[in-house]
Amino acid sequence: MGTSCDGRQDGAQCYGALGGTVDIQLMDSTAEISRYDLSKNSSKILTVRNNTFSSNSIEHRYLFFPSNGTFRINDLSRNNSGNYTLQTFHSDGRSSGERTLQLFLQAPVSSVLLVSECLSLGEMRVSCSSEGGDSPQYNWTLDGRTLTDAELLSVNNESNIITLKQHVSGHLVCSVRNNISNVSKEERISTCGVAALPLIGGVLSALVFLLFVGVAVICAQRKKQNKLSTKQKEAEKDDDQEVTYADVRVMLQQQGKQVEQRVEAKPEVEYGQVKFSKRLRHTEPTGVDCIYSTSTKGPCQYS
Repeated sequence: MGTSCDGRQDGAQCYGALGGTVDIQLMDSTAEISRYDLSKNSSKILTVRNNTFSSNSIEHRYLFFPSNGTFRINDLSRNNSGNYTLQTFHSDGRSSGERTLQLFLQAPVSSVLLVSECLSLGEMRVSCSSEGGDSPQYNWTLDGRTLTDAELLSVNNESNIITLKQHVSGHLVCSVRNNISNVSKEERISTCGVAALPLIGGVLSALVFLLFVGVAVICAQRKKQNKLSTKQKEAEKDDDQEVTYADVRVMLQQQGKQVEQRVEAKPEVEYGQVKFSKRLRHTEPTGVDCIYSTSTKGPCQYS
């Protein structure tokens, strides 16, 4: 992987990929500069005099192109990072200028993994992860634009996980980049349905509740019917054995006297009580000289 950097401005920051190549432009032209030196962390690594290149470093990876003033480093490693200083001189040896730049090395992002899953209420959780890469930065887009608050339920920047609301669908892209690489992963997402298990659980709960209510209603109806049936039977029994209390006055003729007989009618009553059903029967006096009374406990007397 090759990168390039403009080091013509003092304080420039350059980035290179580990294992790759970086080209740093140090000046526009070397024709009018009789001498210049390049040092790394105060250690001189190359000197150019009258377009003649010489290196004081054992690093065979350093190259310089006088035609365009470019300095190249091949097969970059961690120890190549640091501060680089360029000094220029006049023909008489006087310094004509000095510039410093910083070189940073990073591992490139090698791959991106995108994983999505539907949640119980229809939301979608999406995670994005990368392999390799120093100081990766993550970015999400949907259909080529940044996700809005109306589409995002939550964002976790530490774990690089987002949760999308129920109605969100489209072309989702997760991009991972650092200063020397940029890799992305895309997925076509559609809306999630509500998970079946909670729905089935809710239906079963509703059915159990309805069954309980139904059983309670049936039991109440049967209990009510049993009470009505019992009352009806008792009413019919009372009709069949209705006790009628009445004062019956029977005038008996005996020896020219009228005897007033007061009779209280009641079913199954002892001591001369008269039993009546629903209909009273009229009985002619038999001439028996006997007075029935609830207070009479002795035997009858016959004439």
